[in-house]
Amino acid sequence: MSEDSAYDYVIVGAGSAGCVLASRLSADPSRRVLLIEAGERDDDPAFRMPLQWSRLVAGPHAWRHLTTPQAGLGGRGVYLPHGRVLGGSSSVNAQMWVRGHRADFDDWPQGEGDGWSYEVMEPYFRRAERRAGEDGESGPYGTDGPMWISDLREPNVATAAFLEACAERGLRRLADLNEPDNSGFAPTPVNQYQGERWSVVDAYLRPAAGRPNLTVVTGATAHAIVLDGGRATGVRYRTGDGHVRTAHAGREVLLSAGAIGSPHLLMLSGVGPAGALAEAGIPLRHELPGVGANLHDHPTCPVYVRCAQPVTLLGAQDPAQLELWRRERRGLLGSNGGEAAAFVRSSPELAAPDLELIFMPAAQGPHFPAGPPGHGLMLTVVLLRPESRGSLRPAGPDPEQAPLIDPGYLTAPEDLPRIVAGLTIARDVLDAPALKPFVEGPMAPWRDTNDRDELAGYARDHLTTIFHPAGTCAIGDVVDSRLRVRGLTGLRVVDASVMPVINRGHPQAVVVAIAERAADLIRADRDQPR
Repeated sequence: MSEDSAYDYVIVGAGSAGCVLASRLSADPSRRVLLIEAGERDDDPAFRMPLQWSRLVAGPHAWRHLTTPQAGLGGRGVYLPHGRVLGGSSSVNAQMWVRGHRADFDDWPQGEGDGWSYEVMEPYFRRAERRAGEDGESGPYGTDGPMWISDLREPNVATAAFLEACAERGLRRLADLNEPDNSGFAPTPVNQYQGERWSVVDAYLRPAAGRPNLTVVTGATAHAIVLDGGRATGVRYRTGDGHVRTAHAGREVLLSAGAIGSPHLLMLSGVGPAGALAEAGIPLRHELPGVGANLHDHPTCPVYVRCAQPVTLLGAQDPAQLELWRRERRGLLGSNGGEAAAFVRSSPELAAPDLELIFMPAAQGPHFPAGPPGHGLMLTVVLLRPESRGSLRPAGPDPEQAPLIDPGYLTAPEDLPRIVAGLTIARDVLDAPALKPFVEGPMAPWRDTNDRDELAGYARDHLTTIFHPAGTCAIGDVVDSRLRVRGLTGLRVVDASVMPVINRGHPQAVVVAIAERAADLIRADRDQPR
């Protein structure tokens, strides 16, 4: 590729949004599209195996970020990775396809004619999805989109017991976790096809790979957005062999590098809060205070119990399980880990759930405190709508240097009591009759107690994340309702960073739907004067 390679659209980041944009925009053969990805291709067979996500997020195919020391957690830093490979986090995550509550989208700023309400977004979810249940019914899903959504082929027997335990505790049984009101419990829908992970690469990028107007470059780290006055005209990036090149964008630069990568690249390019850029030694090109602000995440706190039966995912280490999965795409390695979930309220007067309980028939994970050896179960409490907010800023002008990430976990006083309430609910569910054949007592580091002060201390010691950062280029503050960066032309952000408030679910499905809608907005704007 030459220094002056030119395209209509240059997309930074081949993740859950970038692959969608590349596919949809390159469908017009008259438009030249470049997709830049820092990671490599997803050729390793581990990407196909659902349970391998627990290793992938700790390996070379992830940006292995560590937050700054968190005051709310006694000074601990928290591991906060995201995908660094074709497909981004859709290639390394736990495949939970959970849209959230309909109120999530109604809470976002609603621009005139360009709103992001549930009624606006729901068709874009359906456009992306392809699902048919065993009875042939699709429920709330689309049926002819590129993203295969399915039930787990062989959910764990302990997962079935968890679902019955939820019913015994009076929770609402859902037909599906993607009902518009997700208050209740159900098995987890997953982006899998015939027992394999189905990423956005499978859904969007591979079908488009033969188009002559689509170029995909891997091993390419974006260094800066090229600005000419108030217009973005391209992207400067370093290739895997160390050369620095520039790709020129005749129409738009589209940032889809995620809630960490997109604001970081903006600030490296001189777009952001003046104070943070000055501290990092970066010349200011366009002041935009909201860049990197409003960082929030889904903090989580696990409850562990010993399992009385040897049925957990610990058995996936048996070589026979590997052979079973290779031969039939079945067995323990076909699990996504988080096999079922319940969405509950910390207080009955809340209009929508603020907590998620994710059930895993295992007590080990790369980002959870390791329990002692042996079969265990985990029910982890996720705070869906934290009040705590943090920020991200560059550590310096070097684009290869990791940013300083401060999610501000538990800095808002409202958050810790709600997590404690969730731990109490989790204890109650685990003590239900349906789980008696499986649960034989607490498993370290969990200490079974109903003392709220002890539970608060446990939460501070063991709170972590399920890797859902959002909000750092929020609609309203940084981008307008059409995702255009305020005060600049030819530049949009399309990823989880634009979410002003994170959804009460998992961001993967939402990011894909945002990108589907963004592609429509971009196409609608492309014939406007530049």
